[in-house]
Amino acid sequence: MTIPAVAVVAYPGFSPFHLSVPCIIFGDVLPGQALFRLEICAAEPGPIRSVHGLSLSPAAGVEGLAAADIVIVPGWDDPALAPPPELAEALRAAHARGAQVVGLCLGTYVLAYAGLLDGRRASTHWEFEQDFLLRFPQVRLDTNALYVDEDRLITSAGTAAGVDCCLYLVRQHYGSVIANKIARRMVVPTYREGGQAQFIEKPVPASTQDIRINEQLDFLRQNLSVSHSLDTLAARANMSRRSFTRYFQRATGMSVGEWVLTERLRRTQELLEVGTQPIETIAEQVGFGTAASLRQHFKHAFGVTPVEWRKSFRTAE
Repeated sequence: MTIPAVAVVAYPGFSPFHLSVPCIIFGDVLPGQALFRLEICAAEPGPIRSVHGLSLSPAAGVEGLAAADIVIVPGWDDPALAPPPELAEALRAAHARGAQVVGLCLGTYVLAYAGLLDGRRASTHWEFEQDFLLRFPQVRLDTNALYVDEDRLITSAGTAAGVDCCLYLVRQHYGSVIANKIARRMVVPTYREGGQAQFIEKPVPASTQDIRINEQLDFLRQNLSVSHSLDTLAARANMSRRSFTRYFQRATGMSVGEWVLTERLRRTQELLEVGTQPIETIAEQVGFGTAASLRQHFKHAFGVTPVEWRKSFRTAE
């Protein structure tokens, strides 16, 4: 397998945090496993200083974007300032030849200034949504999503959403097992609730601040293969059905049915990526009952069949 090349664009007044996120995730985050080839490229020539006075000497200029499989703009200093023409052209050329072009947080502005987002969905920091809509009415801004992927143009909401977005890219290239390893090493969740359905599966909260609900989440994970009623789950939590439904929704952001379906799909992904079990066996283990039901739900959620998912991610590991 060819190791994907990642070009991260540094710019005057860059945010050290925003720049460090892709550098960590696409750098040597897993010792002994070279997953990506990372290079920092300059939006403008010469040493670059951050907003806090840190100095950086990028290895290449915008010409470094020409060979990248993934190009990342990790933020932007001034939303009112268009990127240099050379950078905008390099981004357009990268996308035209098939690269994934990513704008983290205010980096979405750079992609929009370059004309890449016209007529497409995108996401950016919530504080700048109204400004973005006024500047780029031709872009369909998603005001809820943590990140959006449309036609190899990936944009994220503010700050920490860049972590979610970069982990999503890792998952695309290497599957959930590697993405989970990186998330654990960084001590961050693999998934976070994103406010609405996104290009990928709806994230499943691993735990909540409600101990009673956490106990039910653990129980459900350990018993995915069987059906569960609200009455039975409520009784296990020593609650009425109405109270349990309300507390579950408040704690997880999902209904019980949504959570169980999403967890079954997540577990299906893992089993497809790490094992060779038939689809029929996986369907029984995760609670879909039949292979037909699993295929229907999986295709609806991810746009590919379970066999296609297995082929993509087992060959990438």
